[in-house]
Amino acid sequence: MFDRIIQRWRGEGGCGEVLRLALPLIISTGAFSIQMFVDSIFLTWYSPDAMAAAMQGGATAFTFISLFFGTVIYVNTFVAQYTGAGRDKRVGPAVWQGIYFALLAALLILPLVPLAGPIFDMIGHAPEIRGHEVSYFKIMCLGAFPLMVGSSLGGFFTGRGKTHIVMYVRVVATLVNIVLDYGMIFGRLGFPAMGIAGAAWATVLSSIFATVVFLIIFFRREHRRMFATLSGFRPEWDLFRRLLRYGLPNGIQFLLDMSAFTLFLTLVGRINKEAFSATAVTFRINYLSFMPIIGLGIAVTILVGQAIGKNRPAQAQRACWSGFYVGFIYMLIVASGFWFFPKLFTGPFALPGDTEQLIRNLLKFIAVCCLFDTGNIIFAAALKGAGDTRFVMFMSVVMHWLLLAVPSYLAFKMGWGVYTFWSFFTAFYCILATAFLLRLLGGKWKSMRVIEVIYPSVPTSAAVNPSLETEST
Repeated sequence: MFDRIIQRWRGEGGCGEVLRLALPLIISTGAFSIQMFVDSIFLTWYSPDAMAAAMQGGATAFTFISLFFGTVIYVNTFVAQYTGAGRDKRVGPAVWQGIYFALLAALLILPLVPLAGPIFDMIGHAPEIRGHEVSYFKIMCLGAFPLMVGSSLGGFFTGRGKTHIVMYVRVVATLVNIVLDYGMIFGRLGFPAMGIAGAAWATVLSSIFATVVFLIIFFRREHRRMFATLSGFRPEWDLFRRLLRYGLPNGIQFLLDMSAFTLFLTLVGRINKEAFSATAVTFRINYLSFMPIIGLGIAVTILVGQAIGKNRPAQAQRACWSGFYVGFIYMLIVASGFWFFPKLFTGPFALPGDTEQLIRNLLKFIAVCCLFDTGNIIFAAALKGAGDTRFVMFMSVVMHWLLLAVPSYLAFKMGWGVYTFWSFFTAFYCILATAFLLRLLGGKWKSMRVIEVIYPSVPTSAAVNPSLETEST
């Protein structure tokens, strides 16, 4: 038994390699979860209505942004596969295509700002919550461009395995966000008291900070020389088209998944304010569980992408399972905390007794979801690292709507309580993880590629062109 553990730890694709790559990313995404947790506490102290509104306003804004965000973050896989194939000069151009896509996306998102009022009229929450939702939504839409550019630039580092750089930038950005949150929400540190608008602007400003730092490092001399980070700025239609071909399914998945989740949140908000506040706080607490696993999933995507670029599918599969084992152990610890020690998580919010008890009960649902969410994140990350984005998109969208959105709508129409909503939410997580596991075991992903394949040169006498470069399908 001990020998098997040692064997799983060592070598390429082992738990040791996964953790070495993932630890900075786990810290990065963990810092973001702490940022959201602290942000929620500050907003709850300011006004429980503002905290709930931030959850709905942020989810609604990200629903519109998610199509573009899900596409641009796929730059990470292109960088990973180019790196694995030893084609460093293609890395810079791949990142630039993501930046151009982010610019185009920001222009498409801006018209949503004047439509915020009608959007939240349709959502139909209480008037005192609606005003907060509109304010938060507008500011988050204005901040979409730096968010997406920063994600494309982040792919330049994570795709090459330089995750420590992302860690440093994200951790400092989180500290900036927390300080700005405190100042801009409550009117401290020389800022005016802005309430929920202050929380939104703090998030946008910290995103701008991270993007600027990434840009400075991206344009360093050695990066310009090795990866064409400056000379590769020109738009390349073929590369841009492949980013859309493989990244857009990821974006569509993000869009439709977020749409289903936002509908779930909206319907819970129509039950009553207590159920809405409790659900919003529970989801914010849940950031502490799944966000670090998101970092682990990014590492799995990188290792799978690099192994596929080297034509080593067995190594890619080993990295996936190593990531799953590490993630499951972490989630088991967190789930135990949610189930047996909920006061540790609910205490800082200082909510009324009935609302706090409801949150404690909802954390039991989250504890069950945690164990299956490891599979959702890690298995999907491995499939995306190989280029199997269409299956991930199809299955995730079908499950989100068939098992979450539609049952939630029926529960709302039938007048069922908040626990019924959360029962559907838990069942959805369990079934989706099973679907991704079956796809992984099927093995089709092992033969996929997102980068163009370069075939060996042939003698001039055998062909007019001495080499042929074509895109893999």
